[in-house]
Amino acid sequence: MRDPKATAERSYHHGDLRRGLVLAARKVLEAEGPAALSLRAVAREAGVSPAAPYHHFKDKGELLDAVAHDGWLLLHQIMAEAKAQGDPQERLLSTTVAYVGFARAHPALYRVMYDAARNKEALPQHLAEGEGAFAALRNTMIEMGADPKAAELELSTIAAWCAAHGLAEMSGFAQFRHLREDMGGEQRFARAILSRLRVFRHHRPPVT
Repeated sequence: MRDPKATAERSYHHGDLRRGLVLAARKVLEAEGPAALSLRAVAREAGVSPAAPYHHFKDKGELLDAVAHDGWLLLHQIMAEAKAQGDPQERLLSTTVAYVGFARAHPALYRVMYDAARNKEALPQHLAEGEGAFAALRNTMIEMGADPKAAELELSTIAAWCAAHGLAEMSGFAQFRHLREDMGGEQRFARAILSRLRVFRHHRPPVT
């Protein structure tokens, strides 16, 4: 009798198995949480043998790094789509609201992304490079008038990122439910909060 798992593994085109394992890991992660994620669980979800993931990931840590990488790419895509219209100030606000929405929609993936990045010596490439989510905020601030060579730009970008991260952590609090409902949902609530912060207004250098 043909082994169905061996058949499934052969059905992947060259290079696709790794991608299939990452997608399977995301399914396990978002359905059952980080504690349920293991190479064995991912193999089961992908329909391959328990040994198959070890051809691509030496351990769970490498798998989590790959899942985090996937998450940063997805976040960048969502923020890029949100940035498509409006003046620079509106684009900065829209991309940051999109960030909060991503974190609220994918809480387990979002947590893995930050856990994977927290102890790294440098920001993940998807944050730091010209097409990363962090760079998207920084570039929009340049469009708003920030000096690309000034330290103030980095500080302002970090401030915007921290504001989005903090709101993503807190916007689901039950204490804010009445505000979310009164304002017409989470997106409008997030926009109202962020628009009240100085960093999301027209960028001007600080007075010295």
